[in-house]
Amino acid sequence: MPLSPEQLAAIEDQRAQANSTRRAVAPALEEILYQAVPVLDHGIVRVIDYMGDDNAVVQAARVSYGRGTKKVSEDQGLIHYLMRHRHSTPFEMCEIKFHVKMPIFVARQWIRHRTANVNEYSARYSILDREFYIPAPENLAAQSATNRQGRGEVLQGAEAQRVLDLLKQDSTQAYDHYAEMLNETESGEPVDPGRPGLARELARMNLSLNFYTQWYWKIDLHNLMHFLSLRADAHAQYEIRVYADAMLDMLKRWVPLTYEAFVQHRLNSVTLSKNALAVVKRRLAGETVTQESSGMGRREWTELQALLDRTD
Repeated sequence: MPLSPEQLAAIEDQRAQANSTRRAVAPALEEILYQAVPVLDHGIVRVIDYMGDDNAVVQAARVSYGRGTKKVSEDQGLIHYLMRHRHSTPFEMCEIKFHVKMPIFVARQWIRHRTANVNEYSARYSILDREFYIPAPENLAAQSATNRQGRGEVLQGAEAQRVLDLLKQDSTQAYDHYAEMLNETESGEPVDPGRPGLARELARMNLSLNFYTQWYWKIDLHNLMHFLSLRADAHAQYEIRVYADAMLDMLKRWVPLTYEAFVQHRLNSVTLSKNALAVVKRRLAGETVTQESSGMGRREWTELQALLDRTD
């Protein structure tokens, strides 16, 4: 379901306002400030506010009075150094605030990242919209046979259609019953004046985890990158990964030098254990190393071989 005309008008009203400032701004991020980026079938993510830029990271690291005369290449080198050696404090000096609308089960994964400030839509106070997540057919997969929290082969044909039908029927019925128990319109007027409605905080109980919630989520740059390193990873659940992918583009617009260092040293890098590093060194020296002689367990050994594109 697209955003309503009222929601779009509110966003455009925000975007029409301009203010002069002495604070640092990120021009590329300003281009999409307040805009709702669609995610999944009814979800969105948008930047509401931010503080700082790449220079704020550099300034904090050097504890300087201002931008100074350093060249961009020097700032870039410093940011890469900070990222490479995990000096996180300078990145904590920048903050960003998002408005996110996502299925409840995604929110329950998301909230595990406890290093942010969160204010969620209250179903005790307001009525939830009739919006629930139904996976696209290509994302409707069976349970993985090897990973207890992963997916296997995509369901096909009648089996896939039956699952989709069940999801839609159950969600529709749950919301119908929710609305019946509330016995009120969005404006607060009773549908049937002859009977009392159940309290909103109780009526929400029967809604399933695929219904949408939304929140404002404020986080510093360091912890945002930690979130993205986990949730933009190929092993993350698809439904939260697509939000992380959208936020990666926002990170690039906000702090391009930091984004470049993050992709190189965190997102697309790996950490080797002491034993794994020893194996790499021994192989570079021409030695044949087996799992038995490596000092590594079977699982870690298999992961290292996959990383090195080896089958032995």
